[in-house]
Amino acid sequence: MAMRNIVKIDEEKCNGCGHCVNACAEGAIKLINGKARLISDIYCDGLGACIGHCPQDAITIEKREAKEFDEKATQEHLSREQKTKKEADFVCPGMMMREFSTKEKKAVTTEPQVPGQLRQWPVQLVLVSPHAPYFEDADLLFVADCVPFTMVDFHNKFLKDSRIVIGCPKLDDTRFYIEKFADILKIHKLNSLTVVHMMVPCCSGLTYITCEAIKLSGLPLEFKDVTIDLHGEVIKTETVNV
Repeated sequence: MAMRNIVKIDEEKCNGCGHCVNACAEGAIKLINGKARLISDIYCDGLGACIGHCPQDAITIEKREAKEFDEKATQEHLSREQKTKKEADFVCPGMMMREFSTKEKKAVTTEPQVPGQLRQWPVQLVLVSPHAPYFEDADLLFVADCVPFTMVDFHNKFLKDSRIVIGCPKLDDTRFYIEKFADILKIHKLNSLTVVHMMVPCCSGLTYITCEAIKLSGLPLEFKDVTIDLHGEVIKTETVNV
């Protein structure tokens, strides 16, 4: 143990946006139960590259007794993290890519009901293949996974004739999202891109992920950013140029 500079995170101020996770090249910070936490002293070099990325001013540098930064252990940690991300691409039968035709959807309907507008499977960003052909020339929706539960008419208002990927910027790995979404953008020419998220602060991370993915893709793109309130109403729509 030695006295040295190390990151300190104020969990009261942290809103779980995940920006610091992306900024930490050593992988020393993770979102755990919706809060950013330093997972090990030995992964933190104490330089504080994450500080300027925190919109809540929840991160500071303190001097305290801590284990020395271990570069070798950090590299091994990053390698394990990368392996975990690759294993997420394992395809189980329930993840098999599918497109749904209108005829197929009618065939499985056994009683009168409002028809759903979902035209592909899977929908989770962590599960979809960046090479899925249904993304080509698509009107693509990037949606916070709470939105369809809040907005009763989500299918007809947004999903109709669109493709969709969903995720949670607070609970999931934002760096992984950025890289995978950037792959989709690089591989396919989209007709349009719309991001739909809730009004709660952490949910705006979806907008951040989209902006960072566009930057990583190297493409000059714009998207429509839609904010939904807790009653399922659209309260803000704006065009974002990156």
